[in-house]
Amino acid sequence: MNENLKEEVRRKYGQAAESAAQGKRSCCGTPGDDEVTSNLYSESEAGDVPDLALRASLGCGNPTALAQLREGEVVLDLGSGGGIDVLLSAKRVGPTGFAYGLDMTDEMLAIAEANRKEAGAQNVKFLKGQIEEIPLPEGSVDVIVSNCVINLSTDKDTALREAFRVLRPGGRFAVSDIIVDGDLPEAIRKDVDAYVGCVAGALSSDEYRQKLESAGFRNVEIQRTRTYSMAGDSGSACCTSGLPDGVDAYSAFIRAEKPLSSASPLR
Repeated sequence: MNENLKEEVRRKYGQAAESAAQGKRSCCGTPGDDEVTSNLYSESEAGDVPDLALRASLGCGNPTALAQLREGEVVLDLGSGGGIDVLLSAKRVGPTGFAYGLDMTDEMLAIAEANRKEAGAQNVKFLKGQIEEIPLPEGSVDVIVSNCVINLSTDKDTALREAFRVLRPGGRFAVSDIIVDGDLPEAIRKDVDAYVGCVAGALSSDEYRQKLESAGFRNVEIQRTRTYSMAGDSGSACCTSGLPDGVDAYSAFIRAEKPLSSASPLR
Protein backbone atom coordinates (compact mmCIF):
# COMPACT_ATOMS: atom_id res chain seq x y z
CA MET A 1 0.00 0.00 0.00
CA ASN A 2 2.83 2.41 0.85
CA GLU A 3 4.42 2.03 -2.57
CA ASN A 4 1.04 2.50 -4.26
CA LEU A 5 0.50 5.72 -2.30
CA LYS A 6 3.97 6.95 -3.18
CA GLU A 7 3.39 6.32 -6.87
CA GLU A 8 0.03 8.08 -6.71
CA VAL A 9 1.67 11.11 -5.08
CA ARG A 10 4.34 11.09 -7.79
CA ARG A 11 1.70 10.85 -10.52
CA LYS A 12 -0.49 13.62 -9.10
CA TYR A 13 2.37 16.07 -8.64
CA GLY A 14 3.67 15.21 -12.09
CA GLN A 15 0.28 16.26 -13.42
CA ALA A 16 0.47 19.46 -11.38
CA ALA A 17 3.85 20.23 -12.95
CA GLU A 18 2.49 19.69 -16.44
CA SER A 19 -0.47 21.98 -15.70
CA ALA A 20 1.86 24.67 -14.39
CA ALA A 21 4.01 24.40 -17.51
CA GLN A 22 0.86 24.99 -19.57
CA GLY A 23 0.11 28.16 -17.66
CA LYS A 24 -2.49 26.63 -15.35
CA ARG A 25 -2.73 25.64 -11.71
CA SER A 26 -3.58 22.03 -11.03
CA CYS A 27 -6.53 21.30 -8.70
CA CYS A 28 -6.00 24.31 -6.47
CA GLY A 29 -7.06 26.96 -8.95
CA THR A 30 -5.14 30.17 -9.39
CA PRO A 31 -3.11 32.00 -6.75
CA GLY A 32 -5.49 33.89 -4.50
CA ASP A 33 -8.60 31.71 -4.80
CA ASP A 34 -7.65 28.71 -2.63
CA GLU A 35 -7.63 28.84 1.16
CA VAL A 36 -4.52 26.66 1.44
CA THR A 37 -2.20 27.91 -1.31
CA SER A 38 -3.28 31.55 -1.68
CA ASN A 39 -1.30 34.61 -0.60
CA LEU A 40 1.66 32.69 0.84
CA TYR A 41 4.29 34.95 -0.70
CA SER A 42 4.63 38.71 -0.59
CA GLU A 43 4.61 40.73 -3.80
CA SER A 44 8.36 41.25 -3.52
CA GLU A 45 8.97 37.51 -3.05
CA ALA A 46 6.73 36.66 -6.01
CA GLY A 47 8.62 39.22 -8.07
CA ASP A 48 11.94 37.60 -7.16
CA VAL A 49 11.14 34.26 -8.83
CA PRO A 50 10.01 33.18 -12.30
CA ASP A 51 6.24 33.08 -12.82
CA LEU A 52 6.43 29.35 -13.47
CA ALA A 53 7.89 28.79 -9.99
CA LEU A 54 4.88 30.55 -8.49
CA ARG A 55 2.39 28.62 -10.63
CA ALA A 56 4.00 25.30 -9.68
CA SER A 57 3.87 26.07 -5.96
CA LEU A 58 1.47 23.81 -4.05
CA GLY A 59 2.62 24.64 -0.54
CA CYS A 60 0.69 25.55 2.60
CA GLY A 61 3.08 28.12 4.07
CA ASN A 62 6.20 30.20 3.56
CA PRO A 63 8.94 28.42 5.51
CA THR A 64 11.78 30.43 4.00
CA ALA A 65 10.34 33.64 5.43
CA LEU A 66 9.95 32.12 8.90
CA ALA A 67 13.19 30.16 9.07
CA GLN A 68 15.39 33.24 9.65
CA LEU A 69 17.99 32.13 7.13
CA ARG A 70 21.39 33.72 7.45
CA GLU A 71 24.12 34.66 5.00
CA GLY A 72 26.40 31.73 4.20
CA GLU A 73 24.10 28.94 5.40
CA VAL A 74 23.41 25.71 3.50
CA VAL A 75 19.68 25.00 3.11
CA LEU A 76 17.84 21.87 1.98
CA ASP A 77 14.21 21.95 0.82
CA LEU A 78 12.50 18.57 1.19
CA GLY A 79 10.03 18.08 -1.66
CA SER A 80 11.09 21.20 -3.53
CA GLY A 81 8.58 20.98 -6.40
CA GLY A 82 9.00 23.81 -8.89
CA GLY A 83 11.75 25.34 -6.77
CA ILE A 84 10.17 28.51 -5.37
CA ASP A 85 11.38 27.99 -1.79
CA VAL A 86 14.84 26.94 -2.98
CA LEU A 87 15.23 30.09 -5.06
CA LEU A 88 14.02 32.31 -2.22
CA SER A 89 16.35 30.51 0.19
CA ALA A 90 19.29 30.99 -2.17
CA LYS A 91 18.67 34.74 -2.19
CA ARG A 92 18.52 34.86 1.59
CA VAL A 93 21.74 32.91 2.18
CA GLY A 94 23.57 34.87 -0.52
CA PRO A 95 26.49 33.89 -2.74
CA THR A 96 28.45 32.42 0.19
CA GLY A 97 25.54 30.10 1.02
CA PHE A 98 23.90 27.30 -0.93
CA ALA A 99 20.39 25.89 -1.42
CA TYR A 100 19.52 22.30 -2.36
CA GLY A 101 16.13 21.10 -3.51
CA LEU A 102 15.13 17.45 -3.28
CA ASP A 103 12.19 16.00 -5.21
CA MET A 104 11.16 12.61 -6.55
CA THR A 105 9.06 13.86 -9.48
CA ASP A 106 10.83 14.23 -12.82
CA GLU A 107 8.33 16.79 -14.11
CA MET A 108 8.80 19.03 -11.09
CA LEU A 109 12.58 18.71 -11.28
CA ALA A 110 12.50 19.79 -14.92
CA ILE A 111 10.46 22.88 -14.01
CA ALA A 112 12.74 23.65 -11.07
CA GLU A 113 15.86 23.50 -13.24
CA ALA A 114 14.25 25.74 -15.85
CA ASN A 115 13.37 28.20 -13.08
CA ARG A 116 16.93 28.07 -11.72
CA LYS A 117 18.32 28.95 -15.14
CA GLU A 118 15.81 31.77 -15.69
CA ALA A 119 16.59 33.19 -12.24
CA GLY A 120 20.33 32.92 -12.91
CA ALA A 121 20.85 31.21 -9.53
CA GLN A 122 24.40 29.91 -9.20
CA ASN A 123 24.16 28.70 -5.59
CA VAL A 124 21.35 26.19 -6.22
CA LYS A 125 21.24 22.50 -7.04
CA PHE A 126 18.22 20.24 -7.48
CA LEU A 127 18.55 16.57 -6.54
CA LYS A 128 16.35 13.62 -7.46
CA GLY A 129 15.45 11.43 -4.53
CA GLN A 130 13.08 10.70 -1.71
CA ILE A 131 12.91 12.43 1.65
CA GLU A 132 13.21 9.04 3.35
CA GLU A 133 16.65 8.61 1.77
CA ILE A 134 18.30 12.00 1.35
CA PRO A 135 21.28 11.85 -1.06
CA LEU A 136 23.52 14.11 1.04
CA PRO A 137 26.23 13.33 3.62
CA GLU A 138 25.67 13.38 7.34
CA GLY A 139 26.01 16.82 8.90
CA SER A 140 26.12 18.73 5.62
CA VAL A 141 23.17 21.14 6.02
CA ASP A 142 22.48 24.08 8.34
CA VAL A 143 18.72 24.39 7.80
CA ILE A 144 15.99 22.10 6.49
CA VAL A 145 12.84 23.65 5.08
CA SER A 146 9.82 21.97 3.54
CA ASN A 147 6.41 23.12 2.37
CA CYS A 148 3.44 20.80 2.82
CA VAL A 149 5.41 17.66 1.90
CA ILE A 150 6.22 15.67 5.04
CA ASN A 151 2.52 14.84 5.42
CA LEU A 152 2.82 13.01 2.08
CA SER A 153 5.57 10.68 3.30
CA THR A 154 4.49 7.10 3.88
CA ASP A 155 7.33 6.65 6.40
CA LYS A 156 7.52 9.86 8.40
CA ASP A 157 9.76 8.41 11.13
CA THR A 158 12.45 7.60 8.57
CA ALA A 159 12.02 10.97 6.83
CA LEU A 160 12.54 12.83 10.11
CA ARG A 161 15.53 10.69 11.08
CA GLU A 162 17.06 11.48 7.69
CA ALA A 163 16.47 15.18 8.24
CA PHE A 164 18.23 14.87 11.60
CA ARG A 165 21.13 12.96 10.01
CA VAL A 166 21.96 15.51 7.34
CA LEU A 167 21.72 18.50 9.69
CA ARG A 168 24.87 19.77 11.34
CA PRO A 169 24.92 19.93 15.15
CA GLY A 170 22.91 22.99 16.08
CA GLY A 171 21.09 22.83 12.73
CA ARG A 172 17.49 23.93 12.36
CA PHE A 173 14.37 22.17 11.12
CA ALA A 174 11.86 24.79 9.90
CA VAL A 175 8.94 23.50 7.85
CA SER A 176 5.38 24.37 6.95
CA ASP A 177 2.97 21.46 7.01
CA ILE A 178 -0.66 20.46 7.46
CA ILE A 179 -1.73 19.43 10.97
CA VAL A 180 -4.95 17.52 11.62
CA ASP A 181 -5.99 17.30 15.26
CA GLY A 182 -8.91 15.04 16.17
CA ASP A 183 -10.10 11.63 15.04
CA LEU A 184 -10.04 11.46 11.27
CA PRO A 185 -12.58 8.88 10.02
CA GLU A 186 -11.07 5.67 8.73
CA ALA A 187 -12.75 6.20 5.37
CA ILE A 188 -10.74 9.41 4.88
CA ARG A 189 -7.52 7.85 6.23
CA LYS A 190 -7.83 5.14 3.57
CA ASP A 191 -8.84 7.48 0.75
CA VAL A 192 -5.99 7.82 -1.75
CA ASP A 193 -7.18 11.20 -3.03
CA ALA A 194 -7.40 12.52 0.53
CA TYR A 195 -3.84 11.29 1.12
CA VAL A 196 -2.50 12.95 -2.00
CA GLY A 197 -4.48 16.03 -0.96
CA CYS A 198 -2.41 16.43 2.23
CA VAL A 199 -5.16 15.40 4.68
CA ALA A 200 -5.20 11.64 5.22
CA GLY A 201 -1.48 11.44 5.92
CA ALA A 202 -1.29 14.53 8.12
CA LEU A 203 -0.08 14.13 11.71
CA SER A 204 -1.65 15.61 14.80
CA SER A 205 0.38 18.22 16.69
CA ASP A 206 1.16 15.67 19.43
CA GLU A 207 2.25 13.06 16.87
CA TYR A 208 4.48 15.55 15.08
CA ARG A 209 6.16 16.57 18.32
CA GLN A 210 6.67 12.96 19.40
CA LYS A 211 8.15 11.88 16.07
CA LEU A 212 10.55 14.83 15.99
CA GLU A 213 11.73 14.14 19.53
CA SER A 214 12.10 10.42 18.76
CA ALA A 215 14.29 11.34 15.79
CA GLY A 216 16.55 13.29 18.16
CA PHE A 217 15.27 16.86 17.76
CA ARG A 218 14.83 19.23 20.68
CA ASN A 219 13.08 22.56 21.31
CA VAL A 220 10.10 21.61 19.15
CA GLU A 221 7.62 24.42 18.49
CA ILE A 222 4.40 24.19 16.49
CA GLN A 223 2.85 27.52 15.47
CA ARG A 224 -0.53 27.65 13.76
CA THR A 225 -0.39 29.86 10.67
CA ARG A 226 -3.71 29.32 8.88
CA THR A 227 -6.92 27.51 9.83
CA TYR A 228 -9.04 25.82 7.14
CA SER A 229 -12.77 25.48 6.78
CA MET A 230 -12.13 22.34 4.72
CA ALA A 231 -15.47 22.73 3.01
CA GLY A 232 -16.14 20.57 0.01
CA ASP A 233 -15.96 17.05 -1.31
CA SER A 234 -13.86 14.69 0.81
CA GLY A 235 -12.48 13.21 -2.38
CA SER A 236 -10.87 16.40 -3.65
CA ALA A 237 -7.12 16.03 -3.87
CA CYS A 238 -6.22 19.57 -2.98
CA CYS A 239 -5.79 19.89 0.77
CA THR A 240 -9.40 20.99 1.08
CA SER A 241 -11.22 17.75 1.89
CA GLY A 242 -14.46 18.01 3.84
CA LEU A 243 -13.88 17.00 7.47
CA PRO A 244 -16.32 16.14 10.27
CA ASP A 245 -17.01 18.24 13.34
CA GLY A 246 -14.34 17.91 15.99
CA VAL A 247 -11.47 17.66 13.51
CA ASP A 248 -9.21 20.71 13.34
CA ALA A 249 -7.13 21.14 10.18
CA TYR A 250 -4.58 23.90 9.81
CA SER A 251 -1.22 24.93 8.42
CA ALA A 252 1.56 25.18 10.95
CA PHE A 253 5.14 26.33 11.06
CA ILE A 254 7.13 23.61 12.82
CA ARG A 255 10.52 24.42 14.34
CA ALA A 256 13.04 22.10 15.97
CA GLU A 257 16.79 21.95 16.53
CA LYS A 258 19.47 19.32 16.35
CA PRO A 259 21.42 19.47 19.63
CA LEU A 260 25.01 20.67 19.47
CA SER A 261 26.12 17.33 20.88
CA SER A 262 24.01 14.22 20.49
CA ALA A 263 24.16 10.59 19.57
CA SER A 264 22.29 9.43 16.50
CA PRO A 265 18.79 8.17 17.34
CA LEU A 266 18.18 4.45 17.34
CA ARG A 267 16.84 3.11 14.07
